[in-house]
Amino acid sequence: MKIHRILTPERTLDGVHGVSKKKILEFIADRISSEVPEINAKELFEALISRERLGTTGLGEGVAIPHCRCKACPEPVGLFIRLAEPIDFDSVDRKPVDLVFALIVPEGENQEHLEILKALAERFHSASMLEKIRSATDSEMLYHSISGD
Repeated sequence: MKIHRILTPERTLDGVHGVSKKKILEFIADRISSEVPEINAKELFEALISRERLGTTGLGEGVAIPHCRCKACPEPVGLFIRLAEPIDFDSVDRKPVDLVFALIVPEGENQEHLEILKALAERFHSASMLEKIRSATDSEMLYHSISGD
């Protein structure tokens, strides 16, 4: 899976301040809707919140992959955030999260959604990958670390 198909340098952010999971999800919705005008920020935020109610997207080891389907989404869209300070994300290991990869996919793309989630989960379960991401010094290095470029 080629991460650069869904993630752009402009949607790779370093040092984002977030005080809570809800605020980060709101930030994600606002940022994606500003980049993809077809997507309404309020509707996207509600879809992300609804997905979190089904179960946490905090994978553990400081990583969360909030995701949802969105009717207005024209193609899969990724947004990566390295937080300035870790926040509670109700992760499975109860550790705070500092790395957040949001994934938004078109409503009917069930198989592709699952394939992308699987690829992301595998990537973020690699200790060497996490070390590489956390040692990046700016957004550009972050993007190249995640996308494998």
